[in-house]
Amino acid sequence: MDPEEFWRLLKKEGVLTPRLSDKFVRIYGDRGQKALHALKNGMVRKYLDFVVVAGTSQSYVVEEDFCTCRDFVFRGKCCWHLLAARLASICGGYAEREEWYQDTWGI
Repeated sequence: MDPEEFWRLLKKEGVLTPRLSDKFVRIYGDRGQKALHALKNGMVRKYLDFVVVAGTSQSYVVEEDFCTCRDFVFRGKCCWHLLAARLASICGGYAEREEWYQDTWGI
């Protein structure tokens, strides 16, 4: 199964079944494992302005097909933060926050 086929199937089913989780990990490997871990452990938060994924050392803003992490910014690759946010958007796995993320910056 290719990535596009996986995302189409997940959108159709609307839930990440064990079978789909296995396919996801086969497609994305270690990044897929990290994304699933983030989703299952409430590390994907949806604020009023951004989706934020807690990483190992800091949190990263994910917006559509962009992430602020080094992996994405410097290598231009699909990082696990982006995968976790995408899974959460389809499966409803966000920890929703009724506040603006930019207000948490303390500026």
